[in-house]
Formats: sequence, C-alpha cells, structure tokens
Amino acid sequence: MKKFFTASILLGLFFPKAQSSDSLKLSNFKLSVYTELFYTYDFNEPTNHYRQNFIYTYNRHNELNLNLGLIKGSYESDNLRANIALMAGTYAQDNLAAEQNALRYVNEANIGIRLSKTKNLWVDAGIMPSHIGWESAVGKNNFNVTRSLAAENSPYFETGAKVSYTTDNGKWFLSSLVLNGWQRIAKAEGNQSLSFGHQLTFKPNDKITLNSSSFIGNDKSKDDKRMRYFHDLYGDFQLTEKFSALLGFDIGAEQKEKGSKSYNLWYTPSILMKYHLDEKWTLAGRLEYYNDKNGVIVSTETPNGFQTFGYSLNVDYAIFKNVLFRTEARGFTSKDAIFVQNDELKQGNFFITASLAAWF
Repeated sequence: MKKFFTASILLGLFFPKAQSSDSLKLSNFKLSVYTELFYTYDFNEPTNHYRQNFIYTYNRHNELNLNLGLIKGSYESDNLRANIALMAGTYAQDNLAAEQNALRYVNEANIGIRLSKTKNLWVDAGIMPSHIGWESAVGKNNFNVTRSLAAENSPYFETGAKVSYTTDNGKWFLSSLVLNGWQRIAKAEGNQSLSFGHQLTFKPNDKITLNSSSFIGNDKSKDDKRMRYFHDLYGDFQLTEKFSALLGFDIGAEQKEKGSKSYNLWYTPSILMKYHLDEKWTLAGRLEYYNDKNGVIVSTETPNGFQTFGYSLNVDYAIFKNVLFRTEARGFTSKDAIFVQNDELKQGNFFITASLAAWF
C-alpha cells in the first residue's frame, strides 16, 4: 500500500491533468532507488583524502563515503516516455562541479515522444545518460568496481535532443544527437555553438553487441573555439555461459588553437573480462592504456603528458539478488612522475576499493 500511495502522489505531480485519463496508467510508472557506498585505501596516502584529478568516481582516500545515491521515477507507454532522477554523493560532487547549484543533483530529466505508429522511432530531449562508452554511473551494471580511464574521461551524461530508431527485429539501433557540449547541462560561459553526435549499435544475437558512438563540437568559449572530434568503439562478447569480454577503443582530436589546422590527439584501448564462478561469486579484470601526451583531457604539465597504463582485478559477491559487495585492487603506472606521495612525485599509484550497492 505504501508503494502504491507514493507512486500515486508522484504520478499526480508529474501528470496532474492526465491522471484520470485512460491513456495514463499507474502500471506504466516505476519508482527505483539505488545506493552505493564505498571505501578506498590509496597507498600514496593523500593528506586531503582527495585522490586524482582524472578520476571522478570512488575518488576519496581512507574514508567511508557515498559514491552515488539515486532515486528515479520513470513513465513509459506506447507513445510517451519520461524520466526524472535525483542524486547525491561524491559522483555528483565531482562530475557536476562546473554546473549551476540547482542542477548539480539532477541525474536525469528527459521526455520522449514516439514519432511513428508502426515503427520504433522516437525523439527524446533533456538531461540524459551519455551515448558514449560501455560503462555508466550505476556501478552494479559494470564489469569492474571502479570506472575505466576511458569512462572517467568521456561524458557520463549529456543534455540535448536525439532522434533514435530501433529495427523491428531489435538488431540495429541508430540515433542522431544535438547537444549542449561535452558532458554539460548548461553551456560553458561564452560558448555559442552546438555539438553533435551519433550512436550505432548492432546486436546480431544475444551474445554479441557492437557499438560506435561519436562527438563533434566545441566545448570552449567563442573566443577560444576549438573543434573536438571523438569516437568510441567497443564490442561486448558473451564467449561462454560464464565468461564474457569487452574490447574498447576511444580516440579523439582537438584543434591546437582557434582556426588551427593542427590537432592534438589522444586515445585509449581497453580490455575487460568477467567470469561467473557461480550465482554468488564473480571475478573480473581490466587492462587499459591512456595516451594524452598534449593534455587535452588530462593535463599533467609534464614532458610526456598523461601516458598511463592501468590494471585491476575485482571479486564480487552477491549477498542477495539486490545487494552486491565488491572489492578491487587497481594500479596505475605512468611514463612521467605524476602521482603525489609524501610530497614527492611518483610514477605509480596503487589502491584498493570496496563497494556495497543495493537497489529496489
């Protein structure tokens, strides 16, 4: 009765005039909650507890903290869909630091309208999850405990409008997007340009997913306009009933200065693997490399920039169907000494992260 009463109130707030309509049913509305606590011990022991400027999740040392607390309301019918989600935690604090105060706790706020009576053709607008990458902010959905370098340094969310089409057999998905910028809700100050993107996903069967996503645009002010081109490519493969692997490769280019014909490049290959021991236990690992020599995305102000290898291994235990405990050991090795330890710069960084997630 409590769930029914709560959903009725929320439904009335979102759709006050349509609540009595036959086309709007309470069964179309869903309310979900996700909470993820974490603890990370960084062996470089940063004194201020803040770990790295290129990491935006689980980025606190030696303290129990909230990575993401999320409450989401969704509505979906044959011709209309809408989502609104509010959040709190260090993920929101670090990823939305550049946004206006009133927007920093908004995870999603979007509405979609079906454009065809016979085809799965939609237009959606608002604040949405990013169309780029194989990982999301919701930890339980990812191979590994922490996010990859590729995910941390590409958009988690986006604001704009998209037109999408899914074929009748569900094998192909295609979308075209107009965006406010690179992981933006509000545009950067002085920015007067729109950004664009695409996503193409092919699922030949239930064991293979191939995805191509792009971003084209300028995320700086009009006076410092520099075009950025970015492409994300990955394949997700269920190799056996228990073993799966994901291969990803991101590459980007940005003008060195306004009007320049020269570009700074960055790229990152990733390999992720996961093995289910049984219904309760899972092992997963990751190998990755991030090359941003010119500091487009990660600025180090060192001779070789950010050229870093990463490796990790995690063990997951499903306490209940909706409660997951995970531990991960992860390390970085960089070409330059960029990691702070005892007031000195080191080439390596090693840390252990544990997380506890529950969802309803």
